Amino acid sequence: MFERILHLSIYQRGIVLMVVLLVAIIGVFSYQKLPIDAVPDITNVQVQINTNATGYSPVEAEQRITFPIETIMAGLPNLHYTRSISRYGLSQVTVVFKDGTDVYFARQQVSQRIQEAKGRLPLGIEPMMGPISTGLGEIFMWTVDAQKGAKKPDGTEYTSTDLREIQDWVIRPQLRMVTGVTEINTVGGYVKQFHVVPYPEKMISFGLTLMDLVSALERNNLNVGAGYIEKSGEQYLVRLPGQMANLGEIGNIILGSRQGTPIRVKDVADVLIGKELRTGAATQNGKEVVLGTAHMLIGENSRLVSQAAARKLEEINRNLPEGIVATPVYDRTTLVEKTIHTVATNLLEGAALVVVVLLLFLGNLRAALIAACVIPLSMLFTFTGMVANHVSANLMSLGAIDFGIIVDGAIVIVENSIRRLAHEQMRLGRELTLTERLELVFDASREARRVLIYGELIIIIVYLPIFALTGVEGKMFHPMALTVVTALVGAMILSLTFVPAAIAFFLSGKVKETESPVMEWAKKAYLPMLTATMRNRELTVTIAIVIVILSSLLTTRVGSEFVPSLNEGDIALHAIRIPGTSLTTAIEMQNELEETIKKFPEVDRVFSKIGTAEIATDPMPPSVADIFIILKPQSEWTGAHRTKPELIAAMEQAVRKVPGNNYEFTQPIQMRFNELLSGVRADVAVKVFGDDMDTLLTLGEEIEKLLASVPGAADVRTEQITGLPVLSIQMDRAKMARYGLNGRDVQDVVAMSVGGRSTGMIFEGDRRFDLQIRLPEHLRSDIEALKRLPISIPVQNAGAVANAPQAQQMLAPGVPVFVTLGEVANFEITQGPNQVSRENGKRRIVITANVRGRDLGSFVNEAEQLIAAKIRIPPGYWTIWGGQFEQMISAANRLKIVIPFALTLIFILLYTMFGNFRDGFLMFTGVPFALTGGIMALWLRDIPLSISAGVGFIALSGVAVLNGLVMLAFIRGLREQGMSLDDAIQTGALTRLRPVLMTALVASIGFLPMALATGTGAEVQRPLATVVIGGILSSTALTLLVLPVLYRITHRENSKGA
Repeated sequence: MFERILHLSIYQRGIVLMVVLLVAIIGVFSYQKLPIDAVPDITNVQVQINTNATGYSPVEAEQRITFPIETIMAGLPNLHYTRSISRYGLSQVTVVFKDGTDVYFARQQVSQRIQEAKGRLPLGIEPMMGPISTGLGEIFMWTVDAQKGAKKPDGTEYTSTDLREIQDWVIRPQLRMVTGVTEINTVGGYVKQFHVVPYPEKMISFGLTLMDLVSALERNNLNVGAGYIEKSGEQYLVRLPGQMANLGEIGNIILGSRQGTPIRVKDVADVLIGKELRTGAATQNGKEVVLGTAHMLIGENSRLVSQAAARKLEEINRNLPEGIVATPVYDRTTLVEKTIHTVATNLLEGAALVVVVLLLFLGNLRAALIAACVIPLSMLFTFTGMVANHVSANLMSLGAIDFGIIVDGAIVIVENSIRRLAHEQMRLGRELTLTERLELVFDASREARRVLIYGELIIIIVYLPIFALTGVEGKMFHPMALTVVTALVGAMILSLTFVPAAIAFFLSGKVKETESPVMEWAKKAYLPMLTATMRNRELTVTIAIVIVILSSLLTTRVGSEFVPSLNEGDIALHAIRIPGTSLTTAIEMQNELEETIKKFPEVDRVFSKIGTAEIATDPMPPSVADIFIILKPQSEWTGAHRTKPELIAAMEQAVRKVPGNNYEFTQPIQMRFNELLSGVRADVAVKVFGDDMDTLLTLGEEIEKLLASVPGAADVRTEQITGLPVLSIQMDRAKMARYGLNGRDVQDVVAMSVGGRSTGMIFEGDRRFDLQIRLPEHLRSDIEALKRLPISIPVQNAGAVANAPQAQQMLAPGVPVFVTLGEVANFEITQGPNQVSRENGKRRIVITANVRGRDLGSFVNEAEQLIAAKIRIPPGYWTIWGGQFEQMISAANRLKIVIPFALTLIFILLYTMFGNFRDGFLMFTGVPFALTGGIMALWLRDIPLSISAGVGFIALSGVAVLNGLVMLAFIRGLREQGMSLDDAIQTGALTRLRPVLMTALVASIGFLPMALATGTGAEVQRPLATVVIGGILSSTALTLLVLPVLYRITHRENSKGA
């Protein structure tokens, strides 16, 4: 079959070249549609269920909302696990599905279960699903701020309520229309509300209760339709508009009358524009602002969406009121473009170096260009494959493409053809005719074909184990394996079709096979070395074995991590304060902190989110803040700090001086990555499961102390699960019974006075605002004033109340009698749970730590031993390790099974090629040698083992086998022609020196830019490139020196027999 393909390619070369051109044009078209991103999105398939439960304590939210929702979610098809957080006034349940589940199917299932759960939830509680976005969906953020001296049309200054109104009703609706944006989330400022603020003493003097006020407002804010009437042949709709439109109308609502005088709302209450009781705020550069975030729809292209959002924001800015500006503060495009720039530079430099090497070794420009053409053509083929498989171009997917490995096949054919053409010309002493030339190219291609196909297949097979990775590591590395395999398949097809066709087409006329100076020098150096090793065979083999053993021992000195972390160029800081810190205090502390950070000249801007945003995608209490520090490009740094780690160390010292805060340093995407992986924002997490909160806390604190003592631990802390100050108003049932009061009578009054009660909406065109009843601010926060809150006594019981303050008024019928709250309830200030976390239906507490200055694997081993030795875990409680570490272990376990399987497959291929086990084993000796060089390179560069380095080792084993294959196949060919063993080995080794050196140098030089790059994202590619370069150098040494010796030893008997 392959011979027919070669025949067709050479004799129908015009058609083949046209087809290749067509494929290239399709590739260019695909390239324009290729989605571009910084890193693959590794979010698992998850659905968030957020439930606002105003006034519920964390334990109540857990009992009444979280638990019923979790229970009803159990048994969903493809469910992986659930985790939840119950905080004051909020329950969030995250339902995680198995990979491959369609997210819309998952949401539909969850939605159906939520409908079923509603019967089990308290009245008025409405669970909502989070946006259809991924954890990395926060692609674009902006702040809304007023410039200095900006005034409203009425001459007053803009307040944070006005800024929030502009964000909610001008900016948000327009940005939601941008293709690919699924939700706009806002934090900061105050949502505008219309407030009716009653004064209890005025209400009592008129004998009015709060319920009178509620019903009056509800009954006077309605539009009613009354059908239609027909008149003079026309039909008139009958409408009774009664909707209130402004503060004046609300103030004039009648509550009742006394002695013929109407009592209006404004007589007993202030009517004003008020502020919501907010759960979160935003600041920028030490000043409060409104912060908006665009969430990207799952599966969209983050670069396109954030660019579209940025363009839309510019457009919106032109139409905002004078003096109001919306400033983009975080744009994912910046990171995407930096990383893609790094990847593109590495690929281009790699390609250029490969062409230079080809030229140096082949000494024929046309031949070098033919081999080099395979690079762009196979890349275009790859782009088509990526678009067809919905793979985006990112750090990981393009990170393993080595043009050296891609042109290997083409080199073998080009090199063989040139050699044969040049020899034939010399033999005949004239230029070849067309027929002779085509025959010869066909013959040369056929000769190299077998080695080429087997070699490419081996490298492709070696990448197959990566497809067996599942979960997060699968999502990270599948794109990489897919692009490499596509590129290799493309290269294989091209070297069987395009390369022979191009050689037949372009290598006409006189073909000189000039020995380039590089090759002459290489042969001079190689021959004595080969002779020496062949003489001292036992010594050579012993040295080889010792080197392999030493390198395997060195493996224990190289650390391990999951994936090297991408340097995003920005810093994220997680600030944690004492539970119960009020939002106002948190903002003041935040401003002080931001001013400290802004003093660093490297910082461009700093902005923060405090507490929970409007949509609780990331629920935090007011005591916790996420701070984003956007740095200037490193070329503009003028301060004392040259590198990012230096800057972080200096910043850490500076922020530690700001009192009342604890910190964790990380990066914007990395923070979300870690949280998505296991609900934890750190590298390592110990999860302790159990029932009793106090026991969990005690265990957590013990583990925290131990973890902090392990070298390399940073930012060690236990989840804050207690310490929330609660003003508990305990009703005295006995006293209430004397007045005939029910619990609800008292609770309603307190809930309405302190928390507020909505009584309808006020409409201003499209905009709508809540109408709320709430006590004045100075009374709400004064405990003594709350004790004097009047509670009306049901009329039939009033006669029994002899000592009631208004007992004398009993004669006046219909006048309510009041008792103060302090008479029927006790006020206590207690500490309650701050939050309740659960996973798979069990309460848990998490102790997190980041690891700095050492690798993850050894850190966890040491910590595990310490905990096992020093902490006694009570029955019914258990611990699990989580965070990035979890992924590292699962990936390593999977690879332990799959890599031997791939090596077995390679062995089977070698056996089918050589027809005996002995030569197959000989080829396999390349693998341990390649690994030796890879480990040495990692150790010398002080890079820990990671999944990226593992992928490098996988690629290596393929290249190492390919090198040996080229030489052994040729030596066997010479033996078959009747040469003696020693002559065949020497001639074969010298003849194949050029292709072996070329394939090795080309493959390692193709990765050189990647190993030395310093741009954004370089650290993710560095381990892979380092391993490949080190391994190829060592395996080439083996192929050229040790392999001939091993072949000589294993084939001694045959030579004797011959």
